[in-house]
Amino acid sequence: MNSLNADIVVIGGGISGTLAAVAAARTGQQVLLAERYGFLGGMLTAGGVGPMMTFHAGDRQVVRGLNGELIERLQRHHASPGHLVDTTGYTFSVTPFDAEAMKLELDRMCREAAVRVLFHSQLTGCVMEDGVVTAVRLQSGVHQLEVRARVFVDATGNADLAVLAGAPTVKGRPEDGRCQPMTMNLKVYNVDIPAVRAYIHAHPEEFPRLKGDTSIIDRAPRLSIGGFVETLRQAREAGEITFPREDVLFFETANPGEVIVNTSRIVDLDPTDPFALSQAEMAGREQVDQLMAFLRKRVAGFSAARLAFSGPQVGIRSSRQLRGAYVLRAEDVLGAIKFPDAVACNAYPIDIHSPTGNPAESRHGHLHPGEYYTIPYRSLYAPEVKNLLVTGRAISGEFAAQAAFRTTPCAGALGHAAGAAAALAAKRDGNVTTLPYPELRNLLLQQAAFLPDQV
Repeated sequence: MNSLNADIVVIGGGISGTLAAVAAARTGQQVLLAERYGFLGGMLTAGGVGPMMTFHAGDRQVVRGLNGELIERLQRHHASPGHLVDTTGYTFSVTPFDAEAMKLELDRMCREAAVRVLFHSQLTGCVMEDGVVTAVRLQSGVHQLEVRARVFVDATGNADLAVLAGAPTVKGRPEDGRCQPMTMNLKVYNVDIPAVRAYIHAHPEEFPRLKGDTSIIDRAPRLSIGGFVETLRQAREAGEITFPREDVLFFETANPGEVIVNTSRIVDLDPTDPFALSQAEMAGREQVDQLMAFLRKRVAGFSAARLAFSGPQVGIRSSRQLRGAYVLRAEDVLGAIKFPDAVACNAYPIDIHSPTGNPAESRHGHLHPGEYYTIPYRSLYAPEVKNLLVTGRAISGEFAAQAAFRTTPCAGALGHAAGAAAALAAKRDGNVTTLPYPELRNLLLQQAAFLPDQV
């Protein structure tokens, strides 16, 4: 087994892990970023997730820092129209992007910061000594690598490294352990967007989220919409759609006429079980096939649409959560709490998709326009493992709270925070649990993150 040393190791090159690596490397730390695919961006670039939503609380942008910089870089290359009004009416803003351009821009950010990226690598284990991770083991084909470091960041999404290190985790909702449904997104091109807009204006009853006012769809150059409820009901009654879903949800990307359809729903499968996950992948492709036939047959503007791809992996909303020094609660989210050790801000609502597919089990909790909540630094680590930070959707939070902070702008902000914290801890004794918050806050503000005034 080959060995390697670094100051910081980040496992997982999604939006959270990549920004963690960049944030740490910009302080001069030697950072290794390990990613199982051959590109960065995670579900934004691998799974057809998009747009990013929301960077805003009302009119105020509360997600900035490296995540904001990424969008600005994409805008300069005409690969994103920037932050737009969310024309679904669900939250404040959406940020479409071109996925291929995002892969390239994340590569560039890593190269500029001197992050050492290792693609095609899978986490297989870790070495522990007295509550400290001393090394992780990676596998790439027949090559085995042991990487030693002072601080480790788990950006796997499923808290895989945390589990291997012995940190406490939970999974699913507390009453039965069920997770939110998975979704196989599909990207479709050659959609007649003007025809879609005309149909929405002519049939407002099909779009209950808009509450009868369809004028919002004319406020953004790219269309985001959830609806076609009667059209979908008829297709389900006819047996054309066999999975539980109440509406059709899709978002136009940075490229006119190209949309991401977020409508499939795969219930009652455990995303941390490899056999269940494999089953979900196949079920997702069957649902994509049904959706394409349905869209072409019944949905305005889609008669000539063509399937671009369904991604190499099904989308996972929730799985394991770290049980950290602080467990973020639904009350914290809905109460717009400003923690004294806040490291990220977010205004996306509680958005629970029913784990069983029963619409009565879906839950939503919105904040008042302009309000936002914060994520405390204590939710990124567990006292049991001194030099490990967890970032992204797997941080410490209740099932309902996770349904709010799981979206990609917040995941990016959490990654930025984890990378900054890892860098400061690595320069000290490696212990992330004793890091003075004022030092972390100052570094995040220097890196253009948005944080509330201290309370």
